[in-house]
Amino acid sequence: MAEVDAGDWVARVADDVVAEWERRPGTPVLVCASGISPSGPIHLGNLREIMVQHFVADELGRRGLPSRHLLSWDDYDRLRKVPAGVDPSFAEYVGRPLTGVPDPCGKHENWAEHFKAPFRAALRQLGVVVDEISQTAMYTGGRYREQVVTAMRARELIGSVLGRYRTKVDQGESEEGLTADDSYYPYKVYCAVCRRDDTTIVSFDDETTEIRYTCVCGHSDHAWLDRQDPGKLVWKVDWPMRWAYEQVLFEAAGVDHSSPGSSYTVGGEVVDRVYGGKAPVYRGYSFVGTKGAAKLSGSAGAAPTPDDALRILEPALVRWLYVRRRPNQSITVAFDQEVSRLYDEWDALVGRVRAGTASEVDAVVLDRSLRTAEVELPQTGRPMSFRTLASVYDITAGTEEQTLRILRDMTPQEPVGSLDEVRPRLDRAADWVATHVAPAERTQVRTEPDRELLASLDPVQREGLRLLAEGLTEDWTLDGLTTLVYGVPKQQLGLPLDTAPTPELRAAQRAFFSLVYRLLVHRDTGPRLPTLLLALGADQVRALLTPQEADATAGRG
Repeated sequence: MAEVDAGDWVARVADDVVAEWERRPGTPVLVCASGISPSGPIHLGNLREIMVQHFVADELGRRGLPSRHLLSWDDYDRLRKVPAGVDPSFAEYVGRPLTGVPDPCGKHENWAEHFKAPFRAALRQLGVVVDEISQTAMYTGGRYREQVVTAMRARELIGSVLGRYRTKVDQGESEEGLTADDSYYPYKVYCAVCRRDDTTIVSFDDETTEIRYTCVCGHSDHAWLDRQDPGKLVWKVDWPMRWAYEQVLFEAAGVDHSSPGSSYTVGGEVVDRVYGGKAPVYRGYSFVGTKGAAKLSGSAGAAPTPDDALRILEPALVRWLYVRRRPNQSITVAFDQEVSRLYDEWDALVGRVRAGTASEVDAVVLDRSLRTAEVELPQTGRPMSFRTLASVYDITAGTEEQTLRILRDMTPQEPVGSLDEVRPRLDRAADWVATHVAPAERTQVRTEPDRELLASLDPVQREGLRLLAEGLTEDWTLDGLTTLVYGVPKQQLGLPLDTAPTPELRAAQRAFFSLVYRLLVHRDTGPRLPTLLLALGADQVRALLTPQEADATAGRG
């Protein structure tokens, strides 16, 4: 395994986690922890928070070790702002805990559950199993009372730790928990009347644990933290508290948490000096970007979610996007024309592994993409080219009978017997055409010849169309038609069919293709030409390309 480990970041991190586990005798389970705030749509960047930990926990499980992947829902966080697409009237709930805000669609228990639901469904498709923890339940259920009191009694120590890293006030930032008079309380209260966290702690009694606070709504109140739960710890204390409470051995977070003075740096001191624990093995992960992600359905500008990606990409391919890059490398997910190239790369990897020509690391990456320690992900039985499937769907407008006919024509040696054989990839291609190809760019086949254009052709153009029409019956396969359409300009230039491309030949081919597209689909470009010809059938192609028929019709007029 030495060669694999040299390039397999998952195995290397798992080795570090096992080593840390061995340094902590008495720790029963190797806990990998993730945390997500369901404050709005959970996007592909958030998914990396899950996938890095998932692959490591899965590797530990493959080794037969007792591992656990925790997903802490930070649903006791405040609502900071109303995301795009939600009724602006929800601004009245800003400052309340996410579980204390109504569901914007009225179908779920609260705001947090509204955004958790589609993310949970996506995780199931991806084969990701997590143990969910609601921080609302943990705080309001009194599970952290001892930890909260400990932090409040150690507030001066925590304040001094934070003070060494604190951004200066004149730089426009202030530390959470810092009051107007520079006293520090690592706790934030939700007002008992308005339920917002626009509160200021006035005092805390170390002996009785009584806390007093005021709120901008005008309410003043008090509570006893050893038996009541009016709020939560601030983030830079909450995070290390959980490391100790859950005995976390591995966690990854965005690179913004990894810089000097960041949450991880502060947390390492807080967990040690306040809770007597240790910081977990840690990896900072880079950002996830998207290309061509804006949908045509009106949600343009919204960050794509895992559900959006799974409508276009097969689950194993989504896993591959996250496992093939080290955590500190950025990821770009394509939703434009590049999605076809992405599928081509995936198919090439699968082909190399099956042929035994892939590197050992590539084989391991593919295996992690296709299965977990517990389950194997569903795959397309006959993974035809995504570009081809998208073109066929575009040309047929989704008509299943015509789609099946075309796919059978494309596979004469082993004809496709059912569309189920090319699913779920066919469905992904159909969704991509429907949501990411503008209506004006979709293929609209002519129903009648363009007689005006046909009548205006010069002798060279007419000869090219004649050669194409005559060659349609010679080899009615995708490969045969490919040879034909690229070969017509070669014949006209007096070149052998195996001639390598030259600038002159490429120019002739582009001009010929443009003419054929205009006669077939109204535009200079369109689906790959051999696929288009196969889809339309020889008779319809001849009817739309034959100048003689157009001339005869014009003469009768």
